[in-house]
Parts: sequence; structure tokens; C-alpha cells
Amino acid sequence: MSESSSAIHASTVVGTTLEAHITAGTRGAPGATGELGSLLNAIALAVRIIHTRVRAAGLADMLGYTGDTNVQGEEVQKLDVLANEILIAVLEKSGRCAAIASEELEEARIFPGSGKYIVAFDPLDGSSNIDVNISIGTIFCVLRAPVDGRPVLEGALVPGTQIVAAGYSVYGSATTLILSTGQGVHGFTLDPGVGEFFLSHPRIRCPERGSIYSVNEGNSVRWDECTRRWAAWIKSEDKAQGLPYGHRYVGSLVADAHRTLLKGGIFAYPSDKKSPGGKLRLLYEANPMAYLFEQAGGMATNGVDRILDIVPTGLHARTPLVLGSKHEVETYRDFARGVR
Repeated sequence: MSESSSAIHASTVVGTTLEAHITAGTRGAPGATGELGSLLNAIALAVRIIHTRVRAAGLADMLGYTGDTNVQGEEVQKLDVLANEILIAVLEKSGRCAAIASEELEEARIFPGSGKYIVAFDPLDGSSNIDVNISIGTIFCVLRAPVDGRPVLEGALVPGTQIVAAGYSVYGSATTLILSTGQGVHGFTLDPGVGEFFLSHPRIRCPERGSIYSVNEGNSVRWDECTRRWAAWIKSEDKAQGLPYGHRYVGSLVADAHRTLLKGGIFAYPSDKKSPGGKLRLLYEANPMAYLFEQAGGMATNGVDRILDIVPTGLHARTPLVLGSKHEVETYRDFARGVR
């Protein structure tokens, strides 16, 4: 076994620190300069800071709405603003980031200098669940900034196949960071006493098939006929096909996707009459999740087409999202195409 292979193997041992894991992965990549590793460590720092603010939110008057609405037309929570400010400050100071795109910013923020990467993120996914202590999280992906004189933002409006790294954190009973740099998916759990992430879920694989479906049934009156048929099928009684599936829906993408990644099954947020173009944002919600699920052996589509092949039409472009185990996502696609 080569030195680089040995380092990578050692970095997937339970208990390895996130920093050691990133360093080993960087060492094993041809032509690596360490800049991506530095950027990922900066993101991990931001997640640790957000973790502390989320834990103390009820004691620091950080619960509730600010009274403002963001570019998405959604009411802004106090913690939304704080998480966004933390990520911006940490990424700017890292010196590795050329630009950022955030759910909370109407336009991208450019950082003059020599940064090679663009980071797109949802600083605090699941805002409506903050006040009731349900799991929320941070979602992000890393893209390369153009090096041929093109405008920096052109590096953001590319298909997800060009993602360099992606991940999300879950602030729940434990704070967990799920990360991939194209060499599989690994999960790290924060030890608050030490202030460090340790590898707890090496080489995550999404099961080929699951038994849980996750969808907002409250939107069913607005669904098209294909989606209604799929929902009726998955709730029908047929032991030979493993039906019916159990239903779980939290309402935080990170919470529902995290369960689906580990346990299998399907998460669906289809288009409907209210949101004909889909509800979730392609650049910093759907793409990072799709990248992670594919790296873990799962699938992600907009119902029919592969999410990672879609070219964003803008920083806040939206899309339907269906992700999970291959069996379930392929079955959904059959219904969407009218095959079933």
C-alpha cells in the first residue's frame, strides 16, 4: 500500500478528527495544494460556532423572527441572520474563497483576492422549526472559481457535476457534519467538550431500498395526477412489494435527507400548482444533497432528470427534488413518466 493510500485508509478509522481526515484526503489527491482542505476546515469552524449559538439561542434572545423577509419572500429568523453572518465572516477571512452565494443574500458576495473557490450555502435550513427545537442544519457546496478571466459568478452557474465538495450539518440531539470530496461520504460528530469533530460514520452508503417515504402530504391537493398515483401506490397494501411504506416528514430538508441517507427510502418535494418550478433551491440545497446521495450510492432527480445535470438559471433557481435509495427514486420516476 502506498503512503497516500495508507493515509487515506487511516483517515476513515472511527475516531479520526475531521482535520486529520481532510489533510489525509488532500495528501492523496494528485496536484493538491491544501487550499481546499483549508477552506473545508474554515467551514467546519463556522459550523462549530453556529452550533454554540443554536444551543444557547433560547437564553440569548435569538429565537423568533426579525420582522424582515429575505430574497425568497420568506420570514427571516434571528438565527438565520446570525448563521449567515458567521459563514460570511469565516469564509472571507479564510482567504480561500473568491465568492459566496447564500439563501439570505439577493446577490453573490465577491471577495477580492486569490481565492480559488466559490461556496454556495443555506446557512440555516429548517428555520420554521427553530423555535420548537426540531433538527435544523447548514447545507453547502464548493465550486471552482473561473481562472480564465471570466466573471467569478460564472463559476457558480454550472451543473452540479462540477461540485468539488459538498456537505451539511445537522444540529439535533448531536451535531453531525456529513462531508464528501468525491471520495465517498463520511459523517463526523461534534464532541462539544473538546470542540472537535470526530469520524463516527465512515463510508456511508445509502441502502439500495428502504421502507420509509418522506413527503409533505399537506400539499397533496396541489399535486399532479402522476404524483397522486405514486402517493396512493406507496401507501397501498401489498406485502410482496414491501407496501405500505412508513411515513416520516420533519419539514427540515437536512433532517429528512439525513434520515433517508442513513436508513434508505425516499424524500420527495415535487412541483405543484403553487410552486410549478419546484420549491427547493438548486444551487445550495438540491445540488449538495444530490452530490452526497450519488457519492453514497443513492439517486437524486427532479422527478425525471438527474439533478446534477441541471444548469442553474440563477443563484436562487428552484427545482423539484426526489432523492433516496435507487429503487425508490427509479420507481418514482416511472410514475412521473407515466410508465406506471
